[in-house]
Amino acid sequence: MFIPTGEQLFSEESEEPLKTWGSQADLLSAEEEGRPASAASVGSVVVQDRLNELVRLFKGRTETKKDKLVDPDDSEEDSPKASPAKAPPPPPPPPPGDEKKDAPPAGEEEKEEGIWMEFEIEILGQPLKLPIPKPPPMPDWVWAILQYRFPSSIDPFTDLIYVFWLFLVVAAWNWNVWLIPVRWAFPYQTPENIHLWLMMDYSCDLIYILDILVFQPRLQFVRGGDIVSDKKEMREHYMTTERFKMDVMSLFPMEILYYFTGVNSLLRFPRLLKYTVFSEFNDRMEAVMKKAYIYRVIRTSSYLLYSLHINACLFYVGSDYEGLGSTKWVYNGKGNAYIRCYYFAVKTLITIGGLPDPTTVFEICFQLINYFVGVFAFSIMIGQMRDVVGAATAGENYYRACMDSTVKYMTSYHIPRDVQNRIKTWYDYTWMSQGMLDEQELLIQLPEKMRMDIAVDVNYSIVSKVALFQGCDRQMVFDMLTRLKSVVFLPGDFVCKKGEIGREMYIIKQGEVQVVGGPDLSTVFVTIRAGSVFGEISLLAGGGGNRRTANVKAHGFANLMILDKKDLAEILVHYPESQKLLRKKAKTMLTKDKKPDEKEGREAVVVIPPRPETPKMFKAALKVTEQAGIEGTFAKLKATYKPAEGEPDPSLPPQPPPSPMHRRSPIPVFKVQDDDDAVAESADSTLRIRMTPRREGEEVLSVEMSQEEAPEKEKKK
Repeated sequence: MFIPTGEQLFSEESEEPLKTWGSQADLLSAEEEGRPASAASVGSVVVQDRLNELVRLFKGRTETKKDKLVDPDDSEEDSPKASPAKAPPPPPPPPPGDEKKDAPPAGEEEKEEGIWMEFEIEILGQPLKLPIPKPPPMPDWVWAILQYRFPSSIDPFTDLIYVFWLFLVVAAWNWNVWLIPVRWAFPYQTPENIHLWLMMDYSCDLIYILDILVFQPRLQFVRGGDIVSDKKEMREHYMTTERFKMDVMSLFPMEILYYFTGVNSLLRFPRLLKYTVFSEFNDRMEAVMKKAYIYRVIRTSSYLLYSLHINACLFYVGSDYEGLGSTKWVYNGKGNAYIRCYYFAVKTLITIGGLPDPTTVFEICFQLINYFVGVFAFSIMIGQMRDVVGAATAGENYYRACMDSTVKYMTSYHIPRDVQNRIKTWYDYTWMSQGMLDEQELLIQLPEKMRMDIAVDVNYSIVSKVALFQGCDRQMVFDMLTRLKSVVFLPGDFVCKKGEIGREMYIIKQGEVQVVGGPDLSTVFVTIRAGSVFGEISLLAGGGGNRRTANVKAHGFANLMILDKKDLAEILVHYPESQKLLRKKAKTMLTKDKKPDEKEGREAVVVIPPRPETPKMFKAALKVTEQAGIEGTFAKLKATYKPAEGEPDPSLPPQPPPSPMHRRSPIPVFKVQDDDDAVAESADSTLRIRMTPRREGEEVLSVEMSQEEAPEKEKKK
């Protein structure tokens, strides 16, 4: 095998040529040449010189690497290969024979480099890298195991590694629980296979020891509300618990009695004292599994099987005591002993019947105990199984009860059949999609913080995309998520109709909705899919909510999240800055939506201007007359003007409204008859109100004051 020397390893990584090593005599000084040198001194000098040379080479390589890191645009690669352009000047050519021996082909060099790796060690305070063969490639899972570092503390509630370890410990415990009675009762343990039984026994004992020494002292615990993860405190806490005492007792070495009694499995009964690990494993499995009731059913069934197992072992012991095949009641010794005895135990405990009658006192007593224990144990198992199945189907039973009550109510009030079918469909789809009828009933049992965490994980990704809430306080959005309510709409159900008062915002969680219109509401304008939001402006609109401007109905089954306006108002009380931002955004959105309507209104004024309301002039005149004290006079004028209070005639051409006359302005005189004017005067004739028809369908209201009264009014002003 080819082993590269120091020159061959580092000549490619350093651009300067390496000098060849001289003989040992050349390395000695001139003073030492005269006297003989020992082999140890000569070897130490050679090693020291070589180490110094290696240190110098490593320093040069480090400087090269630093330069490459500072200047990443360097054209040289991290591990440059020899090339004609960048290679150092070649040394003097050796003789032809030496060249063939020392210079291997390029392909062979690369092959040799691929099978070697550098191993760094430290000698005399200096790092030294030695070439060693590369190990064969290993799978990723092997690397994961090799790189795993055992934790200093273990969380017993969430660490899956600890759950897997509990599974191994429970397997070792079950080995003792199930096989100690079998080895004691049945003749399955023989001198030929005793070594296999002992190997499995001691393997289980090793698992017990590792659990006591490695895992249990690293379990975190809670003290005064704080999680303790200190190694010393965790170890001391474990040693003060009742579990530590039972674990130590379970390893009591009663096997030393094997020297007197032989290998007897009953001497291993202390191993059964580690029962606490079985209870802990059950709790962890129920917490980890998504459908814990499956594990509960399996566990309850195993209780029944174990009771039958113990009864089969006792029946074989009783048969052996009476004598195999001595009577019809005992086991006759034919076939598989365990299977035959287990069959007897099943028929006895479940009281199937058909068993031979016992003849001796021992057989009668044994059978009576069997019947009594069988009835008692079987009734307990049935009760536990009923509880497990009932707990697993509790939600479905609640759903069925609610649906039956609703159907009974609809039947008693003669609800139409199509409405009943829609309600039944809603029950079925809601239960199938959510697994419950109301999510709030489940979440209300959790603390506020946990409800918020669940709401954030489920709905934050959707709500964060709503433009109305972007820029708001993050905590305000979190509080809002807890107020969302899930509602299921059936195909064809209207989520909202045009003209309704909007008080909710809708977030499409699953399904689609359509904006429809037309005479029969069959024209689809747009389809809104999952993850979209509509109706958000209604949350901040004033006056009790704005009017819906479109009809929205569900296209297929749609699951929507609804946020009520009242809930948002209660949240915004605590976030004034977010409230200002939301109102500003809502105002901008509403103004943007109303711009087209205002434009159309301005164009309508130019084309067909509406006739201004005349009563505004009456109000001005009434105010003047009230100040002058002639309230009764205006009533007469109102009766005269009554025919002109109707709606304006659309056939007349548009005219600008007449402006009221100032008291200093001259009163225009129209060419009309005096008897056509409607005139009213005050008692002292200082104020006169005249209504003069100017054109057909138009009158001019003028107020006249005497010249003496005008200066006095101006002085008062």
